[in-house]
Amino acid sequence: MTQLLPAALLRTIDELGRLPGVGARTAERYAYYLLRADTHATDKLARAIAELHAGVKSCPVTFALIDADEDISSLYSDPNRDKKLVAVVEEPLDIIALERTGQFNGTYHVLGGAISPIDGVGPEQLHIPELLTRLTDDGVEEIIIATNASVEGESTALFLQRHIQDAGIDIKMSRLARGLPVGVDLEYADQITLSHALEGRRIF
Repeated sequence: MTQLLPAALLRTIDELGRLPGVGARTAERYAYYLLRADTHATDKLARAIAELHAGVKSCPVTFALIDADEDISSLYSDPNRDKKLVAVVEEPLDIIALERTGQFNGTYHVLGGAISPIDGVGPEQLHIPELLTRLTDDGVEEIIIATNASVEGESTALFLQRHIQDAGIDIKMSRLARGLPVGVDLEYADQITLSHALEGRRIF
C-alpha cells in the first residue's frame, strides 16, 4: 500500500495523537505546523521536552511540582504564607487555579489523585499519611478540601473528613463552595451542580 506521508511526519502525528484531548485531525495539524516552523523553534520544543523529567520533581512536603534544584516548594517555605491553613488538592496544576484568584495565602497539599476504585486508585495510593503528619507538625488549624466536583472528588473529600476525625485530630475542615457558574442558565445545569447550589444557597 502506498504511504501517503513521510515516515518521520507519520511518527510525529502518532506521538502527538497520544496526548490527552488530541484527536487524529488535531495531531495532523500540530505535526504539519511543526514541520513548517523554523527549525530553531522545533529544536527549542524538543529540548524542553527532553529536559522535562530531569528538571522537575515533587516537593517532599507538599508534593507540588518544583525545580529539580529546589529542596522545598516556595509556596511552603515563604514566611508570608500561613502554614496553619492548608488547601488539599488532587493534582499539582490545581494549585495554579487557586493562586490565580489572589485570595488564598495558605499552603497546599497535593494528594496525587482522587479515590477511584474503577481505576484501581485507593487511599493508599494518595499522599494522605503525609497530610496527617503535616496537620500535627505544622499545627494546622484549618484545611480546605479543594478536590474536584466529581464523584471521585466528593468521595475523596468524604474519606478525608472521616479519616481525619478517626485519627482524633481536632481541626476545622471546610469544602469549596459548589454552585452555578456565572452566565449559565438553569436549564443547562446538571443535577449535581443544581443540588450543590441548593445546599449552598445564601440569604440576601
